[in-house]
Order: sequence, then structure tokens, then C-alpha cells
Amino acid sequence: MTPEMLLTMIVLVFVIVLFVFEWVRVDVVGILMMVLLPLLGLISPKDAFVGLSSNAVVSIIAVIIMGAGLDKTGVMNQVASPIIKIAGKSESRIITFIGGTVGMISALMQNIGAAALFLPAAQRIAKRIGIPVSRILMPMGFCAIIGGTLTLVGASPTILLNDLMTIGGEKLEPFGLFTQTPIGICLLISAILYFIVFGRFILPASKGESDEGVTNALMQAYRAFETIYEVHIPEDAKTTGTLADLGVQTRYLVTAVAVGHAAERDKNFVPRSSEELRPGDDLAVVGRRKNVMKMADEMGWEVKDTLESFAETLSRTSAGMAETIVSPRSELIGKTMSEVDFKTIYGVTPLALFKGNRIYYSGLTHITLSMGDTLLLFGPWERFHILKNHPQPRSLTFSTPLEGEILRPEKAKLALVWLGVALAQVIFLKMQLSVALMSGALGMIITGVLKIDEAYRAVDWMTVFLLAGLIPLGMAFEQTGTAAYIAEGVLGVLGEPAPIVLLAVVGLMASFFTLVISNVGATVLLVPLCMNMAMMAGGDPRMAALVVGLSASNTFVLPTHQVNALVMRPGSYRTVDYAKAGAGMTVLFLVVELAVLYFFYGI
Repeated sequence: MTPEMLLTMIVLVFVIVLFVFEWVRVDVVGILMMVLLPLLGLISPKDAFVGLSSNAVVSIIAVIIMGAGLDKTGVMNQVASPIIKIAGKSESRIITFIGGTVGMISALMQNIGAAALFLPAAQRIAKRIGIPVSRILMPMGFCAIIGGTLTLVGASPTILLNDLMTIGGEKLEPFGLFTQTPIGICLLISAILYFIVFGRFILPASKGESDEGVTNALMQAYRAFETIYEVHIPEDAKTTGTLADLGVQTRYLVTAVAVGHAAERDKNFVPRSSEELRPGDDLAVVGRRKNVMKMADEMGWEVKDTLESFAETLSRTSAGMAETIVSPRSELIGKTMSEVDFKTIYGVTPLALFKGNRIYYSGLTHITLSMGDTLLLFGPWERFHILKNHPQPRSLTFSTPLEGEILRPEKAKLALVWLGVALAQVIFLKMQLSVALMSGALGMIITGVLKIDEAYRAVDWMTVFLLAGLIPLGMAFEQTGTAAYIAEGVLGVLGEPAPIVLLAVVGLMASFFTLVISNVGATVLLVPLCMNMAMMAGGDPRMAALVVGLSASNTFVLPTHQVNALVMRPGSYRTVDYAKAGAGMTVLFLVVELAVLYFFYGI
């Protein structure tokens, strides 16, 4: 072992320690590698920052921007809705549908692209059904990685296999597009089952404010509200009339925030007290459950278990609550909300008024407003953003952050066109992934799907610098000969084992090397060595190469894979979370892979 090899191993241990103990953030570790490695002479200064312009990092930036464009135009809402409709609020079914969908997409395109494009949809699904996003994103990421094993073109390592399978100057029989598909299907199914069975024990379930959302926090603060309920008025209902005549707010302290008229097939999201309720209509209300149930019982109405008619329009990602304060120069001072026609002008529904030391939940529109009064409002997030962006002097000042954003549904077709253009370049023109995806991202910006500032904000720069810093570390492993030294040493110790034992060791080595160097680098390094060892052990060299190519996707215990790095920040994951969930997944991956090879591939 040379001094350079020893130094490289020390640096690797140092990086793992920083990841585990989190003394500094992971992106700082990446930047540290870009500076430390050339200072130690393990790589050249020219190679230190090559990761920032690498194909993988630029592809991630581009595909995140494209995903943000699809989300901004409402396309991801359309993706999320059918999954929620089929899976309901079951965490297991959500994981199955998301994991299976992303895995299948990854079979035909780069897994980082599939994960990044589906990331906004997964976040919206988690918010709408009230599941912590941390319990959704890691299974999605793992399934995206495994999805690359379904076909020969699903991941870079397997794409390279046919070019690397040469022994003694003779090329071996190439693999077909679907040679590995039975293995990939078993791996994907086992990953989904792994999270369904053990997810509650291995996945973090933080319920911070970012998960609960502003609306839930406000409902806890204003104890007269618990959640949004949907009430159906049956066709044979005897109690109908206007909201005021029925005393929905005055008698039951329940506020109507939306009315769906069955006859007109129309929905009103700012119902007034004069709103007429008829048989067949649906009503969305906010209040305490006991009050809502009492109202329904006395009126002969039905309370639905979940939102149905308003499932999308009143979901957490579409509408919610905001707390506002009457500004010093507000036009509302000295007037009642009925006098200024508040609901018509502002397009939101007042739920409560905090005035002096008292909170009012009914009769709000007839109370004279003063400077400093606090209004709790409910409405579409888009409407709140429009109010917040009004020029000064504003009538209302927002005291709570806003969720959601102003969508551009009219740009949805353009977003899909640019996504199609990018994918077509990759599939049909064989254009480099980074160039193709960046052209699609640029097209979205130029055509107004996204503003350039929105594109910059969409990119997770922590992910970018983490990966850009790990690429030089992989280069140091290869250039100093450390990787080859370890691989040759391990294979030398084995002697002449049984073929299945050899393949198990090959799988373990590939799984280790893909954590510290790129999966492509691990494949290029190990395929020739492992094929020769298989020949000497009397095994099939093609199967040894296949195990290397597949095991290069067995990278779950550290956030070093692009997909793991991508979901790390949105899911608020720590390195120990990957180690906890990834250790079992790594073992399961190898067991399933080798079992399928043994029983179905004649090993």
C-alpha cells in the first residue's frame, strides 16, 4: 500500500465520521472534499471542482427545475389526485403506488430524473393526506434506485456491461434488454414489502411545523376548529334554506367555507349567509366535530368520512387558513365587513375575529373593525398570495406564513411539451443527459412556465454541493489505485470459492465501492476483475458481471447516491436515517438478487 492509498483511506473514514456524527452539514462535507483533496495532493486542482460541471450534477439541476415547472403548472396535482383516490389515506397503499410508479419509470429513464420529476407529486400527496413527508420520500427514492435494475438501460452500470464483458480479447454473449428484468421485479417488490412491514420502525416520523402546516397550527390555537368536514344534504332532506336561516354559524359555531350545488354542478368557495342550500348539495364546513355532528343530526344531513367533492380544491396544498392583522392605514378601520362587502372584494371567508381580549366566532361581519384587530381567514392559497402582493398600503398584514403558491395552469401544455422535448433527445437522439434536460429546463424558463428566480429557488443547492464534492473523492480512490488495491486484495484472499459464494462477495464489494466512488467507476473497476475470478473458480463470468452491474445500485446506507441526496433535504433526513433504513435494504437486496440468480439463472 502506497502512502497515497493510506491517505485516501484516512480521508474516507474522516468523511464517514462527519456524515454519521453530523458535526457539519453534508454540503459542507462536499465543499471540504473539493478543498482538502487537492491540498493533500490526492487529485489535481483542475479535478477538484470538476464535479460542479459533471453530467450527473447538471442533470440534477435541470431535472429539478423541470419538476418545479410541472408542479407550478398544476401537472403534479393531476398526477397526485388519482393516486390519492385509489390509495386513500393508507400509508402502505401510498408507498406501494408511489414506489411502484417511480420504479417502473426508472426502468426507462435515469432514476434521478424519475425521482426528481415525481418529488413534487409525492410532497403534495403527503400534505394532502396528512402523512409526514419523511415516511414517503425515502421509500420513493429507494424504489427509484431499484427501478434502474428492471432493464438493461435503466441505470448507467448495466448500460456499460456489454462493452466491458471481454475476456482474452473475446467478447462474451451480450445481455438482452430484459435479461435482468425478473431480478429487478423481485427487488422492487421486496423493497415495497420491506417498507410496508418495517416502515413504522425504520422510517423517521417527525411531525414538525413543516409537516403539520400553518392551517393545523392555527386550528390548534383557535380551539373552536378541528378540521374541515364535508356534509351532504340528502335528496329527501326536509331541512333546507339559506345559511343564515338555518343558523349554521350562530347556532352551531360552524362556518361554511364552500358549497357545491348539485343541480348547477357549481361550487362556491366564498359562500355568503344568503347562500341557498338544496337537496343534493354538498357543504364544506370548519368547526368542532361535536358541533358538526349535532348540526347534521338535527338537520338530517350526512357527514362524510373524508373530503370527496372538495378533496382537491380544499386540500392542504390548495386552500387553508391565514392569520391577518388590520393595518394602521387600512380602509377597513371603523367599518364592518358587511359594509365593505368583504367576501366579494377579498375572496376569502372570515372564521374568527380576535378583538381586545376576546375571540368572536359568529356575527363577525357586523363588528366594527379597529387597527390591530386579528382576522382568521380561510380561502385558496392563490387568493392569499394575491392579497399579500397588493401594493402598499395594504388593508391586511399577514402574521403567518402562507403555504401553496400562484399556479399557472395555462402553461401546463408548454411544460409537458418541454418535458417531451428533453426526453426525446435522450431516447431518440442519444443526446447527453445533462444537455437534453437543461434544454428542457431552459425552454420552460423562456416560455414563462417558470421565472428565472423561481428556477434558482427550486434547486436544492445542498444536494448540488454534496454530490459535487463526492465526485472528486471517487476520483481520488481510482487515481491513487486504492479501489483496485482493495478489490484485488479481497479477491486474492478468497482463493477458489463456490460460484454462489464468489457472487456474494462480488455483490458485497460492488455495494461498498458504489458508496465511495461512482456506480460507473465501481462497475468499470470490478467487472474485469470479477469475471476473471469467476473463470478461475469455474463459474459463469457473465453472471459475475451481471452481479456487479446490479449491485452497483445497492447504495442505501449513505446519502451518496444522487437520489438519496435529492430527497435528503425535503425529507429532513439525517445520515443515521439512511443507515437505519438502508442497512436492512442492502442485505435484502443482496439476498433477493442472489436467490433469484441461484434458482432461476442456473448458478
